Amino acid sequence: MGGNLLRRHPPGATDMTGTQPGVEARPAGTPKAVGIVWALLALNTLGSAGAKTVVTLPRSLIQMATMGALVAAFTLALALNLRLRVRPSAFVFLLTLLLVPSVISSANLEVGYGALFRCARFALFVGTLWLLSRWWNGDLTFVRYHIRMYFAVLVTVAAGLVVAPGTAMPEYYGGRLVGALWPLTPPQIGQYAAVIIGLTVLLLLGRAADRASAVVIIVPSVVLLALTHTRTATLGLLISLVLAISSLVLTSSAARRFFAWTVLIATVAAVAFSSALQSWYLRGQTQENLSNLTGRAKVWDALLAEPRTTGEKVFGVGLSDKSFGGLPIDNSWLAVYHEQGLIGITIVATLIAVLGGVALLRPPSVPRACAIFLISYCAISSYTEAGLGDASPYLLHLGLAASLLALPTAAATPLATTAVPRRRVPRWARR
Repeated sequence: MGGNLLRRHPPGATDMTGTQPGVEARPAGTPKAVGIVWALLALNTLGSAGAKTVVTLPRSLIQMATMGALVAAFTLALALNLRLRVRPSAFVFLLTLLLVPSVISSANLEVGYGALFRCARFALFVGTLWLLSRWWNGDLTFVRYHIRMYFAVLVTVAAGLVVAPGTAMPEYYGGRLVGALWPLTPPQIGQYAAVIIGLTVLLLLGRAADRASAVVIIVPSVVLLALTHTRTATLGLLISLVLAISSLVLTSSAARRFFAWTVLIATVAAVAFSSALQSWYLRGQTQENLSNLTGRAKVWDALLAEPRTTGEKVFGVGLSDKSFGGLPIDNSWLAVYHEQGLIGITIVATLIAVLGGVALLRPPSVPRACAIFLISYCAISSYTEAGLGDASPYLLHLGLAASLLALPTAAATPLATTAVPRRRVPRWARR
């Protein structure tokens, strides 16, 4: 997929990012190994728990692989940035602040020694982002890294579906698609598919990707997203993509045409296939089960009703596995409140607000549209998915948004030398 995700244009033509299409959009001096660091960060956030795989993989082995990927990412980033040159970033600074309540609450060992391990993992994750911030330049470099990594993950999912369809769509998940080679849950697969679909569509509209390579990415991803039956990912993709394309409508004729055709096709499909869409959305659930969000509301009510000390309300109980009473919390805000307290919620809310505010202030461009898409998607998904308070794919998505909103590094220009007028010397003085 690599460089093929770029559309070739006549020499001298430029796309909406201000760079010449057909040329890899990587700022001068960015090592290719930076893409490896980004892929290792993504590998670390895949997690170690999920569906049963074709070949049973011990959870300890998967944890070693994911944690080893994070250590390797930090080490490689440090080797690439030995002088520790970083760019000022409100996003990474707020993540660093989030470490404070995480460490304070985890030090009580209320949830065990695993909390300290998760704090160390979070610190390595944030440290790697600081080291990578040197190459955040507001272009599409890290978008391509993001798409390549998660498309590779989806390739393994598709391979598992071909090799063992029964394992890839088990009955205990209601026939929804899971990872048969690597333990991935339907929400995870839906999230990865939705994110790369949205980013690829925006690159295509900005003439930063050719149609052939975009189709190769979008079509299989849409199929996998449909097989996961993930409502959050689907709604997040549609709403976020509408917001992102709306930011391009005034400056891009391609965005206007795509928006108009999408609205027309969506309207016709909603009328013609309303029963099929409703059946897909319900996933065989009753209205009562759907109203309490598949049992999530019961966990949320129990979490909020749990008696807490003042310290637990302010700082939380420490980083855990995002569960309460043995059941997943599945809400980023409640998970942050449970683990990092009111201070954590304040920091995360500020983080989202800062990214959104900066995105609104930037002039229309493809990088800005991609950032709006990512911020919107993470905000929508935070209602039924956890991950905004710890090292996770959602923080990696927001890190990508922060890199897209970074101002381009000003090129160093030599100081202009002003010509000093020569003093006129009288002829008699010359003699």
